Amino acid sequence: MIERYARPEMLHIWSLENRYAKFLEIEILAVQAWAELGEIPPNAARLIAENSCFTVERIAELERETRHDLVAFTRCIAESLGEESRYFHYGLTSYDVVDTALSTLLLEAAALIKAGLADLAAVLEEQALRHKDTPVVGRTHGVHAEPTSLGLKFALWLAEARRNLERVERAEETVRVGKLSGAVGNYAHIDPFVEQYVCRRLGLAVDPVSTQVLQRDRHAEYVTVMALIGAFLEKIALEVRNLQRTETREIEEPFYQGQKGSSAMPHKRNPVTCEQICGLARVLRGYAGAALEDVALWHERDISHSSVERVILPDCTTLVDYLLQQTIQVIRGLRIYPEQMRRNLELTGGLIYSQRVLLALVDRGLTREAAYDLVQRSAARALELGHPFKQLLWEEPQVREKMSELDFDSCFEPAYYLRRVDLIYRRLGLT
Repeated sequence: MIERYARPEMLHIWSLENRYAKFLEIEILAVQAWAELGEIPPNAARLIAENSCFTVERIAELERETRHDLVAFTRCIAESLGEESRYFHYGLTSYDVVDTALSTLLLEAAALIKAGLADLAAVLEEQALRHKDTPVVGRTHGVHAEPTSLGLKFALWLAEARRNLERVERAEETVRVGKLSGAVGNYAHIDPFVEQYVCRRLGLAVDPVSTQVLQRDRHAEYVTVMALIGAFLEKIALEVRNLQRTETREIEEPFYQGQKGSSAMPHKRNPVTCEQICGLARVLRGYAGAALEDVALWHERDISHSSVERVILPDCTTLVDYLLQQTIQVIRGLRIYPEQMRRNLELTGGLIYSQRVLLALVDRGLTREAAYDLVQRSAARALELGHPFKQLLWEEPQVREKMSELDFDSCFEPAYYLRRVDLIYRRLGLT
């Protein structure tokens, strides 16, 4: 099922063809290292490099017999070689090849995800600049709080996109390691030079200490970063969903020509893409939990992690790549309704300006406690009676005593709340 979400580039990374090609590259490099050490004939290394080949179908056929994918792979390769085949997989254990190859696959997947994050950051920056001065009501606890800038929503997400890009880069370095250290990691049957030779040519560091496998805290960190990216994309999607509510309708996700929202109700334009993003983010969090379970293995290695990783590593990277593309489409195609934002700013009859009036009264001599109680009293009456807060507050004698009508009116302008947006933008390098 996960393939329905996969772009061709990601499908290729996790294809058996690419996986086995990585295996073969590692095996050939190991043979070349042994030849440099003088442990195997140079001509044998040359013939192995020139003639080794495989087909996925033949490996699958052999695996049905051997019930071991790496043994099936080595036997398939041996069929393409002559006497020199005895030097293929020399001194190695399966996971010398499998784990080192896995590191290269994770790096390839991370490169795609970094590109997606960079593309998302670009569209977020574009929207942040376009809507820097667009006033919108800010909400806390789901309740109108104070005016803010719509652009700040995009700027907030831009900053998090950049942090996630940094997280992926750190996770890359965590998995940018290989190991060819033998069955329990002590180089009993392999010279450390072989490991150094192979890893250097693959652009990997040598893991300073390993068992039969690279330790799974590395992979858990990588998958946790994927889950964090999912949580970030869910944050964006959830905000769009909430702002698309009929009662709010400040923004909407794209709705395309010919698209249908409901089989029964022709008027429906549901935020289905954002709902999908929120749903699949839950799957990513589940994968992070599974990756953490893989960290503790029996002694120098058991196989309980292997079956899990065959699901969660391709799936988590595929899902993140897909969700990034979906989010980019949503942000780029957002329908934005500034007039509705203006109507919502005025919905409470001025309640969202209560703090500014409070501070104005304090500046004019009232204690903070007295000013707070006065403003809160008018706010409560406005909510209970459905009358405009601004009107009720102006009827308070203490307000009229302390403030002119002009000064009072100036407290109810949203532009005041956007006056330091430029400062935030400069911090983000936005101009």
